[in-house]
Amino acid sequence: MSQTPFQIQRAAVIGAGTMGRGIVMCLANAGVPVQWLDNNRQMLDQARAAIAETWSHSVRQGRIDQAEADARIARVTATSDYSALRDVDLVIEAVYENLELKQQIFRELDAQLKPQAILASNTSALDIDAIAAVTQRPQQVVGLHFFSPAHIMKLLEIVRGAQTSPAVLSAAKDLGERMGKVSVVAGNCFGFIGNRMLNTYVHEARKMLLEGALPYQVDAALQGFGFAMGPFRMYDVVGIDLGWRARELSGIGQDEAEIQVDNRLCQLGRFGQKSGNGFYHYEPGSRQAEHDVEVDALVQRVSEALGYSRRDIGPEEILERCLLALVNEGAKILQEGIAESAHDIDRVYLNGYGFPAAHGGPMAWADQQGLADIHQRLLALQARHGGHWKPAQRIGELAAVGKGFAGK
Repeated sequence: MSQTPFQIQRAAVIGAGTMGRGIVMCLANAGVPVQWLDNNRQMLDQARAAIAETWSHSVRQGRIDQAEADARIARVTATSDYSALRDVDLVIEAVYENLELKQQIFRELDAQLKPQAILASNTSALDIDAIAAVTQRPQQVVGLHFFSPAHIMKLLEIVRGAQTSPAVLSAAKDLGERMGKVSVVAGNCFGFIGNRMLNTYVHEARKMLLEGALPYQVDAALQGFGFAMGPFRMYDVVGIDLGWRARELSGIGQDEAEIQVDNRLCQLGRFGQKSGNGFYHYEPGSRQAEHDVEVDALVQRVSEALGYSRRDIGPEEILERCLLALVNEGAKILQEGIAESAHDIDRVYLNGYGFPAAHGGPMAWADQQGLADIHQRLLALQARHGGHWKPAQRIGELAAVGKGFAGK
């Protein structure tokens, strides 16, 4: 483990929602004492009971013994007072995605915590530099983007801001290692590596719903390729209403054609698995996604109302458009220096997004196809579907010299 001036021995977590719970467990499991702050005391008490129950379940399963479960519980202390955090080495903010709220919290943390403490945000897409800018220590602000459920998912995106110091990045990587994470450093842009690529992938999936595909057909094609789940099953698991509520709050993007199916489902109270209906139907107590003809009819109505004339879209086209959307965005991320290597992009997709291990990740898959071939296929999509398919410059450059993303 590399030596850094930042020895993370005590931590704090802000927020007792799902992400906060998972992050607290990651830290406590790794032997790090955690101060846990949420201004809603009832929510914090419920969250502490929930993580204690998760550890009890691990004891019943024989994964840990009772002494270890007790030690983990003892490492977690609840507080509602920022001044109680003054001696921690690291704080991770895990409140919902709202820049003003996060900035308010970071101002408070900056004022209360010791000067050498690292301030981290679990944001999945927001601007780390805009968060760092409200503090007197931008070199000690970093993104630590955990994936849900955080105590189970292996991936940790470490997001470096414009001023994040190398020593802080090194300390974050060391902590990732202690927590057993696959840590990947990402530059600061909207969505970082994983979610920036995911946006292009789901945008294409949603466009195909309007053009003629149905949710179960899109998911079946991607699951047939080896994905853990297709995009619409994924949204049912995460909750379709999360994006819908975020758009309502921000007032941005709610009128885009591609998300009108999601909006309609949410207006009907179909939020996904948690409400029993989303893109699929779920029987009470079941996580089994069942094809729902009502959703097929709704998709058809929405697309026709938007003026689309529907056509049959086969699994080959679904795969082509979803996979090449990932590859092209990945190439832009490399070009911009947001990811350090194609291998890092593949690690993100294998460990955080259910990309099939047999294909090695989106960039490795593209290398297997040959970038000259990928380049031609992107040009064909551009001719058929428009300018957003223009091949990334990096693809053209590598194809011209017969190389792949891996440099071979």
